[in-house]
Amino acid sequence: MAVDRDHVLRTAAALLTRKSTATMDEVAKAAGISRATLHRHFAGRDALVRALESLGIAECEAALDAARLDEGAAGDAVRRLVGAIEPAAGLLAFLYTENQLFEGEQQNAGWARIDDRIAALFRRGQQNGEFRIDLSPVWLTEALYGLLGSAAWAVAEGRVARNDFTHMIVELLLGGALRQPARPREES
Repeated sequence: MAVDRDHVLRTAAALLTRKSTATMDEVAKAAGISRATLHRHFAGRDALVRALESLGIAECEAALDAARLDEGAAGDAVRRLVGAIEPAAGLLAFLYTENQLFEGEQQNAGWARIDDRIAALFRRGQQNGEFRIDLSPVWLTEALYGLLGSAAWAVAEGRVARNDFTHMIVELLLGGALRQPARPREES
Protein backbone atom coordinates (compact mmCIF):
# COMPACT_ATOMS: atom_id res chain seq x y z
CA MET A 1 0.00 0.00 0.00
CA ALA A 2 1.38 3.38 -1.01
CA VAL A 3 1.67 6.02 1.65
CA ASP A 4 0.01 9.34 0.87
CA ARG A 5 2.81 11.74 1.85
CA ASP A 6 0.46 14.75 1.82
CA HIS A 7 -1.90 12.95 4.23
CA VAL A 8 0.99 12.12 6.55
CA LEU A 9 2.24 15.72 6.49
CA ARG A 10 -1.19 17.21 7.10
CA THR A 11 -1.85 14.73 9.91
CA ALA A 12 1.53 15.55 11.45
CA ALA A 13 0.79 19.26 11.11
CA ALA A 14 -2.59 18.88 12.81
CA LEU A 15 -1.09 16.85 15.65
CA LEU A 16 1.97 19.05 16.17
CA THR A 17 -0.12 22.22 16.19
CA ARG A 18 -2.06 20.77 19.11
CA LYS A 19 0.91 19.06 20.78
CA SER A 20 4.28 20.40 19.66
CA THR A 21 6.13 17.77 21.70
CA ALA A 22 4.44 14.81 19.98
CA THR A 23 6.81 11.94 19.30
CA MET A 24 7.37 10.25 15.95
CA ASP A 25 5.41 7.28 17.35
CA GLU A 26 2.45 9.56 18.01
CA VAL A 27 2.72 11.08 14.53
CA ALA A 28 2.78 7.62 12.94
CA LYS A 29 -0.22 6.49 14.98
CA ALA A 30 -2.20 9.62 14.07
CA ALA A 31 -1.39 9.08 10.39
CA GLY A 32 -2.43 5.42 10.58
CA ILE A 33 0.99 4.08 9.62
CA SER A 34 3.79 2.28 11.43
CA ARG A 35 6.77 4.09 12.88
CA ALA A 36 8.99 2.22 10.41
CA THR A 37 6.92 3.52 7.49
CA LEU A 38 7.09 7.05 8.86
CA HIS A 39 10.87 6.75 9.18
CA ARG A 40 11.16 5.55 5.58
CA HIS A 41 9.64 8.87 4.51
CA PHE A 42 11.13 11.10 7.21
CA ALA A 43 14.43 9.99 8.77
CA GLY A 44 13.59 11.72 12.04
CA ARG A 45 11.84 14.66 13.61
CA ASP A 46 14.16 17.17 11.91
CA ALA A 47 13.33 15.76 8.47
CA LEU A 48 9.61 15.84 9.31
CA VAL A 49 9.82 19.44 10.52
CA ARG A 50 11.71 20.42 7.34
CA ALA A 51 8.96 18.83 5.24
CA LEU A 52 6.35 20.69 7.31
CA GLU A 53 8.31 23.88 6.68
CA SER A 54 7.94 23.34 2.94
CA LEU A 55 4.22 22.74 3.41
CA GLY A 56 3.93 25.90 5.53
CA ILE A 57 5.73 27.98 2.92
CA ALA A 58 3.47 26.64 0.18
CA GLU A 59 0.38 27.37 2.30
CA CYS A 60 1.61 30.93 2.99
CA GLU A 61 2.38 31.62 -0.64
CA ALA A 62 -1.05 30.33 -1.67
CA ALA A 63 -2.66 32.62 0.94
CA LEU A 64 -0.61 35.59 -0.29
CA ASP A 65 -1.78 34.92 -3.85
CA ALA A 66 -5.40 34.48 -2.77
CA ALA A 67 -5.30 37.75 -0.80
CA ARG A 68 -4.46 39.80 -3.91
CA LEU A 69 -2.11 42.03 -1.93
CA ASP A 70 -1.75 44.63 -4.70
CA GLU A 71 -5.48 45.24 -5.09
CA GLY A 72 -7.45 47.95 -3.32
CA ALA A 73 -6.67 49.50 0.02
CA ALA A 74 -3.75 48.00 1.92
CA GLY A 75 -5.90 47.54 5.04
CA ASP A 76 -8.40 45.50 3.03
CA ALA A 77 -5.52 43.41 1.66
CA VAL A 78 -4.30 42.72 5.22
CA ARG A 79 -7.81 41.57 6.16
CA ARG A 80 -7.94 39.29 3.08
CA LEU A 81 -4.48 37.91 3.92
CA VAL A 82 -5.38 37.06 7.52
CA GLY A 83 -8.59 35.37 6.34
CA ALA A 84 -6.74 33.41 3.66
CA ILE A 85 -3.96 32.29 6.00
CA GLU A 86 -6.27 31.22 8.84
CA PRO A 87 -6.45 27.53 7.80
CA ALA A 88 -2.64 27.29 7.99
CA ALA A 89 -2.22 29.46 11.11
CA GLY A 90 -1.78 26.52 13.48
CA LEU A 91 0.98 25.04 11.33
CA LEU A 92 2.64 28.44 11.08
CA ALA A 93 2.44 28.86 14.86
CA PHE A 94 4.19 25.51 15.29
CA LEU A 95 6.86 26.36 12.71
CA TYR A 96 7.40 29.78 14.30
CA THR A 97 8.58 27.99 17.46
CA GLU A 98 10.93 25.59 15.67
CA ASN A 99 14.19 27.47 16.16
CA GLN A 100 16.27 25.15 14.00
CA LEU A 101 14.37 26.42 10.96
CA PHE A 102 15.70 29.93 11.48
CA GLU A 103 19.27 29.27 12.57
CA GLY A 104 22.37 29.58 10.45
CA GLU A 105 22.72 30.37 6.81
CA GLN A 106 20.51 27.58 5.53
CA GLN A 107 17.26 29.37 6.26
CA ASN A 108 14.72 28.53 3.60
CA ALA A 109 14.53 31.23 0.94
CA GLY A 110 10.75 30.76 0.93
CA TRP A 111 10.45 32.62 4.24
CA ALA A 112 12.39 35.55 2.78
CA ARG A 113 10.00 35.68 -0.20
CA ILE A 114 7.01 35.68 2.14
CA ASP A 115 8.56 38.33 4.39
CA ASP A 116 9.27 40.53 1.37
CA ARG A 117 5.73 40.27 0.04
CA ILE A 118 4.12 41.10 3.37
CA ALA A 119 6.55 43.94 4.11
CA ALA A 120 5.80 45.36 0.65
CA LEU A 121 2.10 45.40 1.56
CA PHE A 122 2.81 47.36 4.75
CA ARG A 123 5.13 49.70 2.85
CA ARG A 124 2.37 50.34 0.29
CA GLY A 125 -0.03 51.12 3.12
CA GLN A 126 2.45 53.58 4.59
CA GLN A 127 3.03 55.26 1.24
CA ASN A 128 -0.74 55.57 0.73
CA GLY A 129 -1.14 57.15 4.16
CA GLU A 130 -3.15 54.23 5.57
CA PHE A 131 -0.58 52.92 8.07
CA ARG A 132 1.64 54.57 10.65
CA ILE A 133 5.10 55.40 9.40
CA ASP A 134 6.81 55.20 12.80
CA LEU A 135 6.68 51.39 12.67
CA SER A 136 8.84 49.72 10.03
CA PRO A 137 7.29 47.30 7.52
CA VAL A 138 9.63 44.61 8.88
CA TRP A 139 8.27 45.13 12.41
CA LEU A 140 4.67 45.11 11.18
CA THR A 141 5.41 41.83 9.38
CA GLU A 142 6.86 40.27 12.54
CA ALA A 143 3.91 41.57 14.57
CA LEU A 144 1.53 39.93 12.09
CA TYR A 145 3.32 36.59 12.49
CA GLY A 146 3.14 36.86 16.26
CA LEU A 147 -0.56 37.68 16.21
CA LEU A 148 -1.29 34.83 13.79
CA GLY A 149 0.46 32.37 16.09
CA SER A 150 -1.16 33.71 19.24
CA ALA A 151 -4.63 33.67 17.71
CA ALA A 152 -4.13 30.14 16.35
CA TRP A 153 -3.17 28.87 19.82
CA ALA A 154 -6.03 30.72 21.50
CA VAL A 155 -8.56 29.29 19.03
CA ALA A 156 -7.10 25.77 19.30
CA GLU A 157 -7.39 25.91 23.09
CA GLY A 158 -10.97 27.19 22.91
CA ARG A 159 -10.12 30.49 24.64
CA VAL A 160 -11.43 32.57 21.73
CA ALA A 161 -13.94 31.88 18.99
CA ARG A 162 -12.67 30.81 15.56
CA ASN A 163 -15.09 33.28 13.97
CA ASP A 164 -13.21 36.12 15.67
CA PHE A 165 -9.78 35.11 14.28
CA THR A 166 -9.51 37.63 11.44
CA HIS A 167 -11.23 40.46 13.31
CA MET A 168 -9.02 40.13 16.40
CA ILE A 169 -5.78 40.12 14.45
CA VAL A 170 -6.62 42.86 11.97
CA GLU A 171 -8.12 45.20 14.54
CA LEU A 172 -5.22 44.87 16.95
CA LEU A 173 -2.56 45.08 14.25
CA LEU A 174 -4.01 47.98 12.32
CA GLY A 175 -5.83 49.76 15.14
CA GLY A 176 -3.33 49.30 17.90
CA ALA A 177 -4.24 48.63 21.50
CA LEU A 178 -4.46 52.24 22.63
CA ARG A 179 -7.93 53.57 23.15
CA GLN A 180 -8.39 56.73 21.14
CA PRO A 181 -9.59 59.71 23.16
CA ALA A 182 -13.15 60.74 22.54
CA ARG A 183 -13.45 63.75 20.31
CA PRO A 184 -15.05 66.75 21.96
CA ARG A 185 -18.56 67.37 20.71
CA GLU A 186 -19.10 70.47 18.68
CA GLU A 187 -21.72 72.80 20.04
CA SER A 188 -24.32 73.99 17.62
